[in-house]
Amino acid sequence: MLLRQTVDTTVLPPSDRFGMWLDLVARTSAPMRIRSAHDDDFAARADFVDLGPIQLINYHYPSLQATRTPKLVRQSDPELYILALTTGGVGTSSQDGRRSEIRAGEFTFYNASRPHDLGHHATEPEREHATSIITLIPHAALPLPPQRMAALYGGRMSGSEGIGALLAQFLHQVTGHPEQYHAADTSRLGAVGLDLATTMLGRHLVAEDTVPTEVRRRALLTQVQAYVHRHLGDATLGPQAVADAHHISVRSLHRLFEGEDATVASYIRDLRLARCRRDLTDPALRNQPVQAIAARWGFADKAHFSRAFRAAYGTTPQEHRDSGSHSARIVNRQASTVNSQPAD
Repeated sequence: MLLRQTVDTTVLPPSDRFGMWLDLVARTSAPMRIRSAHDDDFAARADFVDLGPIQLINYHYPSLQATRTPKLVRQSDPELYILALTTGGVGTSSQDGRRSEIRAGEFTFYNASRPHDLGHHATEPEREHATSIITLIPHAALPLPPQRMAALYGGRMSGSEGIGALLAQFLHQVTGHPEQYHAADTSRLGAVGLDLATTMLGRHLVAEDTVPTEVRRRALLTQVQAYVHRHLGDATLGPQAVADAHHISVRSLHRLFEGEDATVASYIRDLRLARCRRDLTDPALRNQPVQAIAARWGFADKAHFSRAFRAAYGTTPQEHRDSGSHSARIVNRQASTVNSQPAD
């Protein structure tokens, strides 16, 4: 399983919690002068997911203000960019003369090697915590011109549309459900996250040509694959529809998949078949007709679905459903036999 490490200040007495948090911030990103009205009982939590080239931190903390002074920069330079997604509350970000208010669902970006000011406050009286997901990106890992990045410091970027929405979805998914991934996925997930972040930043620089070609290709491929997953149930989903949705030609879409194990059409078909195969043996769907399940995942033609299913799995949809039901009956019968044995 993908490793997630958690730091929870509530394991310590209230008087020790704020000091623990200051030390945590200094060790993981950069030392800051942090002030909070809750410093006498700073109940906070941080979940860390290390993805190789980048690190993700899911923060829950009371309202606070933080300043990284020139003196602190001189004392310690982590050489990190920080891309922060506000997920709850309202944040403020200020660096190099630019100041922004960051609402839930928006990103801000700053350089830990330069002085900056941050704030984050809970907005609902019944919620004591503000929340955010932080992406730590080493300077050397971001393939964009360093001299251009200052144009983005302290600014805000949408996390609800385009590449920003896809990146926000990625961050929520990986930090919220690391158990769904294997440790072997770490480097690939890190590359996907870095590609998405690079592409989003490059677009906000109004200089997408500064983003390396391969990074743009991988980011677009991830965007296309996410789109396919969301629209599998649409029977009209095909190469033309996918290309139109991303404002590219079908030829460009096919080129995008040249380095993959499947063409666009086979990628869509295989995902649909996998969903049908899963649902056909789902006990909660046993009263659903086979064709209803097929239609749910975009197979409008019964005969075509049956041929495709047999070609992929060597059995008909109905035979697969029956074999799944038979296995379930055997398991249930064995369980009933065990439960009916007299106690010693």
